[in-house]
Amino acid sequence: MPANKVAENVLGTIGAICWTVQLIPQIWKSWRSKSTDGLSLWLVFLWGFSGPFLGVYAIVQDLNVPLILQPHLFAALCFVSWAQCLYYGKKRSRNFAVVSFLAVCVLLGGFEAGMVFAISPSFHAGHIAAVQFFGIMSSVVISLALLPQYYEIYKHKEVVGISIMFMLVDCLGGVFSDLSLAFKAKFNVIPAVTYSLVVVLDGIVLLLALILNPRAARRLRALKDAEAALPAPAIEDILVPAPDTNPRVDVEEKAVEIRTRDVPPGASHDTEKSVPDAIVVASQ
Repeated sequence: MPANKVAENVLGTIGAICWTVQLIPQIWKSWRSKSTDGLSLWLVFLWGFSGPFLGVYAIVQDLNVPLILQPHLFAALCFVSWAQCLYYGKKRSRNFAVVSFLAVCVLLGGFEAGMVFAISPSFHAGHIAAVQFFGIMSSVVISLALLPQYYEIYKHKEVVGISIMFMLVDCLGGVFSDLSLAFKAKFNVIPAVTYSLVVVLDGIVLLLALILNPRAARRLRALKDAEAALPAPAIEDILVPAPDTNPRVDVEEKAVEIRTRDVPPGASHDTEKSVPDAIVVASQ
């Protein structure tokens, strides 16, 4: 395909916009429901962690500006969602979640800046191994990040807790980013693999939602119908224990209580027996 700088930047911009706003539906969903149940904490953390690796690759390779901005905006929103998982899911304090968000952003931002300055001279000297390492690592981390989410889907037997709109926009972002690379003068394989993996792995989640969520809804409906069909227990079916009206038992228990109370400490069993047995006889 012939190089087209305008098409490259337009498609790259659309992809960057998709990946900028993609997590907003998820963040909104978690905030509104005050819950992140079903959303894997490791998914959003590892996706955020992959951002600096792809950022180093994009900056050193001098990709178009939207593709340089994309991993940084994506990582920031991922860590916002991760902080929500800490606050809503792990029940940590609000201050702990905010400090954790700021700390991880500062640490990974410093790591990325240091790596850019460290490997740029070798890249411009013709050694591309280090740059390729960062590109490959981003692909590996992004791929591995969805494994915990697949486990959450398996555990709940449906796609729950994760916004379908989030996954759909994420998938579209990968498509447009792939197309932008197709119009670049020199096609970059590594980011193309990364973006394609996002499309495929997100597509699997969307497919599972189409298959599993209707089944889960039918199971829940059948369970509610079964509970509604159960007859309510009648009042006469409830067993109430009858009061003990046997006077003999009551009198015998009182006799034992009197014997125990009236026998002085250290007294023999004969003394205990000397207590009048009239009470016991009266019960007969």
